[in-house]
Amino acid sequence: MISKGMIRKTALCALSIGVVYTLACTYLWARQGHFIFTPRQEIKKTPAIHQLLYEDVYVTVEDRDGNKERIHSWWIPADPFADKVLLYLHGSAINIGANVDPARRFHEMGFSVFLVSYRGFGNSDGEFPSEEQVYADAEAAWNYLITQKDIAPGNIFIYGHSIGGAIAIDLAIHHPDAAGLIVEATFTSIIDMAHLQYRYRFLPMNLIVEQKFDSLAKIGNLDVPVLFIHGTDDRRVPPEMSRRLYEKTFSPKRIKFIKGGGHNNSGTIGGEDYIRTISDFEDFVNQNS
Repeated sequence: MISKGMIRKTALCALSIGVVYTLACTYLWARQGHFIFTPRQEIKKTPAIHQLLYEDVYVTVEDRDGNKERIHSWWIPADPFADKVLLYLHGSAINIGANVDPARRFHEMGFSVFLVSYRGFGNSDGEFPSEEQVYADAEAAWNYLITQKDIAPGNIFIYGHSIGGAIAIDLAIHHPDAAGLIVEATFTSIIDMAHLQYRYRFLPMNLIVEQKFDSLAKIGNLDVPVLFIHGTDDRRVPPEMSRRLYEKTFSPKRIKFIKGGGHNNSGTIGGEDYIRTISDFEDFVNQNS
């Protein structure tokens, strides 16, 4: 026979577990942005490290309350100047200083590169970033190229790495007149990424996560040519996620898996193969324009 004391202890134990579970869910919900973004203010590298001429650009954007904030960016013009421009949207960590090397690679391919720092990163204004905010920042960068640099939309390639790929997909959907879209090492959604981690598997992530970055749900609305690139040895974002995005895409599309490439080094590992992939995609875009 079960004693009243045992029943009481079991009830208290169940209550404690419920409280801890609820607190864990509440903490994740309140702090979810800090699990997605890891910005830094210090910029350790600039394009000057590669003897590239560049211009510091500050793009104005409004916050929710209508206050003006500035996005710090680098304009790296092609030499000699070419019509094709790459709008570079970086990943969730550090800042644009950590993206100088891949930006140089695109510059060597003949692109003028506009490397954008979201609010809350590097020298940009603003508080901690959010999904809504980085989408607005990418839109402001696009508008700057169109209105201030007088670049025709059809000459702009949108590039995004990792979470920048999700931002790039969202931007390209709103601008079907862009030349093309290149997404590298990106994921299907934040919820899918959370499900990869054992500690989150027993939590109701569909209810907790508000900043979804749900590219898989959006990709079918894309109307520009797109190139998916993913390293086969990416231990952070499974290459299969790029495959799933590719399969859900209806616009002209290509996919390239870089053998041995990790999350951040496919350009280096791929070498000439990576460069040829970009060049072939440019030809593919011209054929579909």
